[in-house]
Amino acid sequence: MPKVAIVQESSVLLDREKTIDKAVLMIEQAVANGAKLVVFPETFISGYPAWIWRLRPGGDWGACESLHARLLESAVDLSADQLAPIREIAKKHAITVVCGLNERDGSSATIYNSVVIIGADGEIQNRHRKLMPTNPERMVWGFGDGTGLNVVNTSCGRVGTLICWENYMPLARYSLYAQGIEIYIAPTYDSGDGWIGTLQHIAREARCWVLSSGVIMANSDIPDDFPDRETLYPHSEDWINPGDSAVIAPGGEIVTGPMHQEKGVLYADVDPERAAVAKHALDVVGHYARPDIFTLHVNRQPQRPIAFE
Repeated sequence: MPKVAIVQESSVLLDREKTIDKAVLMIEQAVANGAKLVVFPETFISGYPAWIWRLRPGGDWGACESLHARLLESAVDLSADQLAPIREIAKKHAITVVCGLNERDGSSATIYNSVVIIGADGEIQNRHRKLMPTNPERMVWGFGDGTGLNVVNTSCGRVGTLICWENYMPLARYSLYAQGIEIYIAPTYDSGDGWIGTLQHIAREARCWVLSSGVIMANSDIPDDFPDRETLYPHSEDWINPGDSAVIAPGGEIVTGPMHQEKGVLYADVDPERAAVAKHALDVVGHYARPDIFTLHVNRQPQRPIAFE
């Protein structure tokens, strides 16, 4: 039965290289404890831009510009193989790594909220970009497309991901269910009882394992040179985000977590066979489906603003 590790550790905010180095160390720790699947939170590299929920768009223009420039500089360009240290450690230990990141699309200045699945061979098996950034997130990230709505085979089972509030999109969820997902991973900035309840519903609906990988951020994680630091993050505020990572079994039982206001690694043994057995009574894309009434069409074509002939 494979062991999964959910890394609930802070990023080195706005520093790509140091965050990747930290990820490698956390992977080594997880492997030493027997993990075959290691999961990092939403935009772990190199940090969730939590300031967007506190700045006034258009009003705090100077701080917005400064922070966006630093976020762009610290984003990951996959075409330049900037994830090589993580790919290499995954290959070295023959494990699967799921990691959220701010992704820069080559020479473009657009940033995407992305999550990658790196296989035991060290190759990127899937890259998914968040389809619909939520509210002020649209001031930071571009819209993803359907190319990453995939479930991939790993040594731990069939794995797929949706990011944060994408998990409230029933058709996005259904597109993963239909591919036989066994381990459903939800990297997120969200937290609390309502979020955990949503994940329990997904586990009941899909009859699969659900892993929530929550962003943990303490006041001490904010750099000293952060613009308007004391106004946005006064030192009297200990926790910016509490994490709340959890592992939920097919059917909705919480196996471990939520890990609240605590840094570390959450471990659980996950048996993918339980996902198949749990569908005996309810398989929403199988014997409980009605394709004569409802069908879903998913466009997986890359969406580009220009085509050169």
